Amino acid sequence: MSQDDEQERMILDSIDRFLERDVAPYVHELEANDIWPEEIVGKMADLGLFGAVISEEYGGLGLSCSSYAKIVERISTVWMSLTGIFNSHLIMAMAVQRSGTEEQKQKWLPKFASGEMRGGIALTEPNTGTDLQAIRTKAHKDGDDWIVNGTKTWISNGIKCHVMAVMVKTDPDIQPRHKGISFMLVEKGPGFNVARKLEKLGYKGIDSTELQFDDCRVPAENIIGGVPGRGFVHVMQGLELGRINVASRGVGVAQAAVNEAVKYSQQRETFGKPICQHQAIQLHLADMITRTQAARLLVASAASSYDKGERCDMEAGMAKLFATEAAVENAMTSMRVHGGYGYSKEFTVERLYRDAPLLTIGEGTNELQRIIIARQCTCPVSGTIWCRPVRHPVPV
Repeated sequence: MSQDDEQERMILDSIDRFLERDVAPYVHELEANDIWPEEIVGKMADLGLFGAVISEEYGGLGLSCSSYAKIVERISTVWMSLTGIFNSHLIMAMAVQRSGTEEQKQKWLPKFASGEMRGGIALTEPNTGTDLQAIRTKAHKDGDDWIVNGTKTWISNGIKCHVMAVMVKTDPDIQPRHKGISFMLVEKGPGFNVARKLEKLGYKGIDSTELQFDDCRVPAENIIGGVPGRGFVHVMQGLELGRINVASRGVGVAQAAVNEAVKYSQQRETFGKPICQHQAIQLHLADMITRTQAARLLVASAASSYDKGERCDMEAGMAKLFATEAAVENAMTSMRVHGGYGYSKEFTVERLYRDAPLLTIGEGTNELQRIIIARQCTCPVSGTIWCRPVRHPVPV
């Protein structure tokens, strides 16, 4: 076993103990009452999760994306909401690590890694979701500062954050539009307002908010990379990690649905035997287990590409698409296996059924992922269709 493998095993063992001791006994009450899990968040900081993929040079764990994906899956199998608390935070942190100036890295990353400063990313607006180039939040220069005005919605960690990486237009007239977009770190303070907390079907415990920026003053040095107009590229790079995270959450929820279905089918009896011995139930279980493992392998492939520094928008898109759809299908199938009890709030499968659909929407809808995948594989050039080679072709 290599040193990296040993480190990963030790970290995953720590995560398992944390989940068993500090999360699983409290999930039902916290989720049912939509309570921010403050004590759990503190313990996640102690475990180093807020610096999971931040370089050791800046105080993080320096984990590979592959190891990070396994952590996200483990946590999502118990309570998916927790992963949203540090995922948005790490997308912000990785934007600084990959694209920030050295001064920005030295100033922000150690505080991000320790959890002393937590945050997320603010991209979506009331009338702008998938088409990020159409954002209306603007920033204009005033001396050494930028003045930000606009509204962001569906922003994770908006209430409890210390800082947000906010996507703004610093040049609304330039063409193409993406050249006028910047990504800046905005600390809470005057002009940074939480307009409201959004009530949700599932994904409880983590706050999802609408943020209002009213003449919010931001130092020019807080533009990631130090140069305005490059924010769109920074965001797109960050979403590769975000989509791998969401795909890993999908695997976790899909696996949880399998676990609940198997456990219930072994306990519940009809016609004198456990229902797991009935062929109809066995067919459901087989599909769920196979679907989950296929999703896990797609996530591993995308994470491996990310770790190699390769472009992985297609791989991340495939993993996100398949894994999140697997979560939805498995949650529904698990509910069918449970019968009427699956509709009861006393059983975990009811929460999985409410949590899973969000994954098909967040970090780019699954419809968008299909478009990304198709465009990567079909590129008209001089009347021909170009297709990226498949890394592991399967003989037919």
